[in-house]
Amino acid sequence: MGTASLVIGIIALILGFIPLCGIIALIPAIVGLILGIVDLAKKSKSGEKKGIPLAGVILCAISIVIIIGYYIIFIAAAASSTNELNNIANELNSINTSYDYNYSL
Repeated sequence: MGTASLVIGIIALILGFIPLCGIIALIPAIVGLILGIVDLAKKSKSGEKKGIPLAGVILCAISIVIIIGYYIIFIAAAASSTNELNNIANELNSINTSYDYNYSL
């Protein structure tokens, strides 16, 4: 389970840096985190080496933080651009565009 956690953590970390692929990597990162924690607890009880599951837990945790961070930044940028577009639309609507065309000959 520790090796699976490590492999999932590496894949989730790589996918986490690719925009719009992070949401795909979020669920495996959570699964890898759970696998790593379970294997870490099992190996700590039996006194075995805990290096691989610990590395898997760390990589999965970093992946989750990166993925969530990217989506927070994406949502903030989308909200900011929406506000700017609304401000521009309001300014354009406030411009007086009524013209008086007098075509009398």
